[in-house]
Amino acid sequence: MTTQEFPATSGSVEQRAPFWRRRTGAVVTSAALAAAVFGGVTGGVVGALNAPSAAVAQASGPVAVNASTTQDVSAVAARVLPSVVQVNVVTAQGQGLGSGVVLTADGRILTNDHVVSGARQVTVTLSDGRTVDASVVGTDPSSDLAVVQAAGVSGLTPATFGDSDQVKIGDQVVAIGSPEGLRGTVTSGIVSALDRTVTVPGTTTGRRGSSVSYQAIQTDASINPGNSGGPLVNPAGQVVGINSAIYSPASAGGEAGSVGIGFAIPSNQVQQIVNRLS
Repeated sequence: MTTQEFPATSGSVEQRAPFWRRRTGAVVTSAALAAAVFGGVTGGVVGALNAPSAAVAQASGPVAVNASTTQDVSAVAARVLPSVVQVNVVTAQGQGLGSGVVLTADGRILTNDHVVSGARQVTVTLSDGRTVDASVVGTDPSSDLAVVQAAGVSGLTPATFGDSDQVKIGDQVVAIGSPEGLRGTVTSGIVSALDRTVTVPGTTTGRRGSSVSYQAIQTDASINPGNSGGPLVNPAGQVVGINSAIYSPASAGGEAGSVGIGFAIPSNQVQQIVNRLS
């Protein structure tokens, strides 16, 4: 199954084909979910790739998970939430946001390239509610991954990355992020399929670039705009994927939310890229 994202066009629902969208969200006002100008799929910044290393915590071996642990989403959430942030950006088109995963205690954070593409300003809202300035350390548009550095922080909780090659269809997973700016949102589901070929428009400096394709983990855990860059985790609280896109049938003048078909970049691929970016 090859998936392709298509730009929105005018017309009725019946005239429009389903398409694949990346998961950068609009900014939320205090009263309602406000539609932001920035959609997170245009523009780009290719940062320097020679910054100090940001090591990713890797599980040393298989983790035994019993039935009660598998069902206890609250325990997974409690473990992982401190390692998830909201990434806020300002571009020439407006404001937008996504999610991110803490890599190091001193503020290295992983997100999607399309979240920070074209960003003139980046801030990060931490799990404790603080918002701090951040800068782009490096991006890899070809894999839709990026690393940013939060300024003046210490003592953050790095996420632990698991082995995505051990993920099986039917495994339970939890997605965490900031859909529509609702920071710290937790959803759960299963792995619906593996090795789905997902193709989305790429980004290059200031404009759309060539398309980006990767073999993704498919999940029915609810993923919506703003989840981009957030973790998909297993019952042991290990990151097995970075949420990046969903299948989204859209009507004229708007975008549908999650329909239970989401995609994440596998953690083993992510770790290879992060080692080059940071």
